[in-house]
Amino acid sequence: MRLPQIQIQTTDAKIELEISKPQQHIEQPRATQSIEQPAAILEIHTTKGVLQIDSSQARRDIGMISPLESSSNYAEEGKQGALEGIARRAREGRQLMGNAGKGQGRATIQNIAKQNHGPHRTPFNIKFVPSVGSVKIDYTPGTTDINFERREPIIDAKVNKPIHDYTPGKVTSTMVQRPDVNIDVII
Repeated sequence: MRLPQIQIQTTDAKIELEISKPQQHIEQPRATQSIEQPAAILEIHTTKGVLQIDSSQARRDIGMISPLESSSNYAEEGKQGALEGIARRAREGRQLMGNAGKGQGRATIQNIAKQNHGPHRTPFNIKFVPSVGSVKIDYTPGTTDINFERREPIIDAKVNKPIHDYTPGKVTSTMVQRPDVNIDVII
């Protein structure tokens, strides 16, 4: 006995796809930036130093004195010399008076003459002219005050948004072959 057979025949579907790729463009513009640096404020205040040199004593030591002081010194020396001369004559007069009656008149006068006209020795020593410490120096230092004020920079930064351009992709499909199923019964 023969059984009927079923024969199935299929045809696949065929689809054609057209794909256009998406397009994307991103651009980041630079930031807009402005920087300004104000100048710092600097103030300097100074006082001058004072140097005082007094050399009047040194000038006196080497004989450089004013005419007024010179005449005053000579007047003082003359007065002192006159007083010494008066004292010497008074001393010699007392010597003469004291020895006059004793027969030593001639010897007394000879002794007085020897005292006045004998060899005079001048003390010899090294003298530093001008004397040490005769120039007086006084110094008052000056001062310097510095005031500095720092100023912050002024920064203005503006961030620009990115430029984003996007074109989406597209897919189109076309049915090239339709599916089909054929069923046959064979006896």
